[in-house]
Amino acid sequence: MYSTDKAFTAINWHAPWLAPYKPYGMALTKAIVLGCPAHAALNEALDKNPRLNFPVRFVKQEESSGAAAYETFIFDTKTVPTRDNLHDFFNGLVWLRFPKIKARLNELQAAAIQASGGVGQHRGRLRDALTLFDENAAFIIESNTESPLLQAIRHKAWRDAFVMQRGAWQHTQIIIFGHALLEKLVTPRKPMTAHVFCPPLCLNAIDDESIATQLNAEHLATKPFAPLPVLGIPFWCAENEDAMFYDDATVFRLP
Repeated sequence: MYSTDKAFTAINWHAPWLAPYKPYGMALTKAIVLGCPAHAALNEALDKNPRLNFPVRFVKQEESSGAAAYETFIFDTKTVPTRDNLHDFFNGLVWLRFPKIKARLNELQAAAIQASGGVGQHRGRLRDALTLFDENAAFIIESNTESPLLQAIRHKAWRDAFVMQRGAWQHTQIIIFGHALLEKLVTPRKPMTAHVFCPPLCLNAIDDESIATQLNAEHLATKPFAPLPVLGIPFWCAENEDAMFYDDATVFRLP
């Protein structure tokens, strides 16, 4: 179990990447620091803020003991095994904020496992893409899929994306979805990279349902992601106000 004073209290809720999760997150961390198990705190948040047909509840990790696959267990029982650590806490927080997307990812994972006859050693492109999405994805809310900013990101033209197009970021919203990346960003480092989901249609709003409906096995199997150095995003860290920040070729590699 994590030491609460060294883990949960280290979360900086003023960090821009935590803005979508702050309304639930601050109260949850207070409860956990005071001794409430993470799964119980998450369920209490559900009970206080009831959603119509919320897809899951949270349970102790031990309740999934003996299960063949984590994803199948969630799909079959509609419960999410949750440990008292940052990784599972952020997973639960993303469930609270984006339940339809998380449920759709779980549905696709469970179907892929069943189709392959079990977990097995060969995961395949779809399951790899689903895991990458769940752990490390980000969304860029942009009404034009051909915008110069998105084109620069897709082509890894970092100076164009972050310096030449810097003003465009004031009107562009990015959301970190992957719970493993959110965990890493508790102690942010320059090389940390998100994988921006490139959907079939543009994303022009933070809409859980509309994003979920764009998640299909065929598209995801193509691994439709564009890597994005998170701390390069303008206004997300003070250091990147200096254009020389982007001269670091170990992070902002040439295409």
